[in-house]
Amino acid sequence: MAYFLKELGHRFSSSCKITRLHQHKNFRCCPFPQLQTKVARGSQLCHNVMANTNQFFPKSYNNQSLNGSAVPTLPSYADTSSHICAETLINDMLVINDFISETEEKLLLEEVEPYMARLRYEYTHWDDAILGYRETERSTWNAANTKIINRLKDTAFDNVSSPTNYVHVLDLEENGEIKPHKDSIRYCGNTIAGISLLSDSVMRLVAIDNKELFIDVLLKQRSLYIMRQSARYDYTHEILHNDKSYFKEKHVKKGRRISVICRNSPVVGDERHKDS
Repeated sequence: MAYFLKELGHRFSSSCKITRLHQHKNFRCCPFPQLQTKVARGSQLCHNVMANTNQFFPKSYNNQSLNGSAVPTLPSYADTSSHICAETLINDMLVINDFISETEEKLLLEEVEPYMARLRYEYTHWDDAILGYRETERSTWNAANTKIINRLKDTAFDNVSSPTNYVHVLDLEENGEIKPHKDSIRYCGNTIAGISLLSDSVMRLVAIDNKELFIDVLLKQRSLYIMRQSARYDYTHEILHNDKSYFKEKHVKKGRRISVICRNSPVVGDERHKDS
């Protein structure tokens, strides 16, 4: 591989010099046809190398692997550091934009806001995972919101173990953040799903075994995210602080954000995944 890169670099450098010669306005007057042919071939080589630079040295994700095989095209809500993450993202991390309407968002806020307003924002957490937050759990909702919660559960927990009765409501202030963490398997099964209220934000998933592999997911206001299996077990997840809240090089300002989160119970006897 090292020899290949060295040779590629040498040919690239030489070919670019030939290309500049080939493009010179007086080159057509060259009296040596064989030299003209070699220079033209060198110019074509330079063009081919430039055209394939992104394949050999990808600046960011593309849909071509290093061995030339096609990999899945990423959905619009996602960006990743490597095609290696693509399969995980396609299979185990889903975002449904506009899962609820503006009216439904207002209904949820009207029910949770009176209680949340009585709580102070906290800056310590039992596992140091969250800063600038307040939270509660609810097992009962009014009739209108029960329909929304049931739709969330029906969508996210189809063909997996049933969600718990308690719904986690997490209120993150504008300058708050959720640090990289993996939900404890003592309290959570293989699926986590949440509706984002009030603000857009960027969730980052980082591979536990390789910190350079990450997935950025744009969570728009009123969207539903569903994180399953590998995305839930093999990656930490976080909500980026405003200073780092970028998606595809564009800043995503996170305001105050409330998330309505459902989880399923741990599977008894499942020892495949340990708390990290």
